[in-house]
Amino acid sequence: MKKTLFLSLLGLLLLGCQKDNIVLIDPISVDDSDDDITNTTFAQTVLVAFSENANATVEGTNDDFTVTVSNNDVTIVYTGDEYVMYELSGGTTDGFFKLYSPRKQGITLNGVSIANPNGAAINVQGPQATPNKGKRTFVVINGTNSLYDGASYTETPSEEDEKGVLFGEGQFIFSGEGRLYVTATGKNGIVSDDYLNFKSGEIYVTSSAGHGIRGKDCILVSGGEIQVGVSADMKKGFSTDGYVVIDGGTTSINVTGGTAYDSEDGEYTGSAGIKADGYFKMNGGGLTITNTGTGGKGISTDGNGYFNGGHVEVFATGNNYGSNGGGGFPGGGGGGSSASSVSAKGIKCDGNLVFSGGKVTVNSTAHEAIEAKGSITITDGEVVAISQADDAINSGSDFTISGGHVFGYSKGNDGLDANGNFYLKGGVVYAIGSSSPEVAIDANTEGGYKMYLTGGTLIAIGGLESGSSLSQSCYSASSWAQNTWYGLTVGSKTYAFMTQSSGGTPLVVSGATTPTLKSGVSYSGGTSYFENWLFEDATISGGTEVSLSSYSGGNGGGGGPGGGGHGPF
Repeated sequence: MKKTLFLSLLGLLLLGCQKDNIVLIDPISVDDSDDDITNTTFAQTVLVAFSENANATVEGTNDDFTVTVSNNDVTIVYTGDEYVMYELSGGTTDGFFKLYSPRKQGITLNGVSIANPNGAAINVQGPQATPNKGKRTFVVINGTNSLYDGASYTETPSEEDEKGVLFGEGQFIFSGEGRLYVTATGKNGIVSDDYLNFKSGEIYVTSSAGHGIRGKDCILVSGGEIQVGVSADMKKGFSTDGYVVIDGGTTSINVTGGTAYDSEDGEYTGSAGIKADGYFKMNGGGLTITNTGTGGKGISTDGNGYFNGGHVEVFATGNNYGSNGGGGFPGGGGGGSSASSVSAKGIKCDGNLVFSGGKVTVNSTAHEAIEAKGSITITDGEVVAISQADDAINSGSDFTISGGHVFGYSKGNDGLDANGNFYLKGGVVYAIGSSSPEVAIDANTEGGYKMYLTGGTLIAIGGLESGSSLSQSCYSASSWAQNTWYGLTVGSKTYAFMTQSSGGTPLVVSGATTPTLKSGVSYSGGTSYFENWLFEDATISGGTEVSLSSYSGGNGGGGGPGGGGHGPF
């Protein structure tokens, strides 16, 4: 089975052109079978045992190895042609394992603890003549293992890289049934100058200095459990010049670092749970990201974003940085200039966003919950977006919903917003906008675009953009109340939904057939969506029928909300 990786000799060579907001990058095909450790036969095993009370010991070498041991500093130069497994055990608070090798190899972490006050705990280089040309390394995790770096990397030769606690010039492929704890206080946690592939094992990374996990070309996750905590400004939980693909496993990322000036890029940069310069793709498994940093983002990609399966939860609870709010700049007062502001967002995509399966839930405090500079397309799955201040979901171009279940609620702007046309063709959509002039669903009428409604089931609190093309009839409720359960019947389908505690008017509904609406209902059963604020195929009882009148667009008309109080949002 082949998986296309966006790699190049220059580390993702941009072709210098864009089409439909998709960044085109030179692709290379990589065979997944090469990353299966069972397809590699290791000719011998070298045992490396660290000790607090004595020098480290190395056993199992021959004339193809040059071994240097100084206390617990272990350096091995291998010049042979066979594949070797290096098994590390024991512990030291002042040592390292460094390997030069022209071949792919394995490293088994067998209950080892290595702390290096002056650099990387494990450093895997290529052949000694050309150390920056590394090969694939299988990392097998057995038992409980710990790796630490120090605040300064004073032992690194000038001609070599050493970018984190566990560093390799080639690919790292992780497997095993044990646990690995990585603590970074000087640089990054786990780093490959090629790519990283996580297949199994439990991996816990904490970084107060750099990124948690960085794979230059890409990061792949297909199994295991990964927990990452990053507290440094500008840094990321996952960082790559290429792309991130999650096929399985459980990944949890917690970021607390804020925004700072990046001297290399010449601009202010915020932190992120995941930053992919290529693209982001979620196919399966679980992903939870929390970012509390000022100007911080949950998922940020310069290319496209694909959500095909699995369960994603993103919480971006930090303030904006600069003129968008959040404390101004060092040495200055107020909010700073707009050129130096950094917005805190849940999911930010510079290309297109596609949702075709799984569940995505995003909460944002200061800005959009979900934003694409290109188009947004939703064909299936469940998308839940809540913003306290800006659009819940914003598309820089067209926004199309043809299936799935979509919930967008904004306390400060539009529920669903398209800067191009908005096409609602199918699915179940519950959109809530803030008070006038904001609406539940907005299209860029100022730019000559509009909303087109041709299908689907719609509940919109705050109304629709004026001038919408409504091929499927819409209806406005004569009156409605906040914090109230409503029953909506469209043909043979029934829905129970809860209204919010704040927002705009009117309440608009639409379906394939003329709907009926009841207020103050009780419900039982059904399938839960939108964190229990809507139940599909529920049994509805009680309530009072609400009069519906024809609706053509705009947020005027219809009865205003009553009831007050504090609802679930």
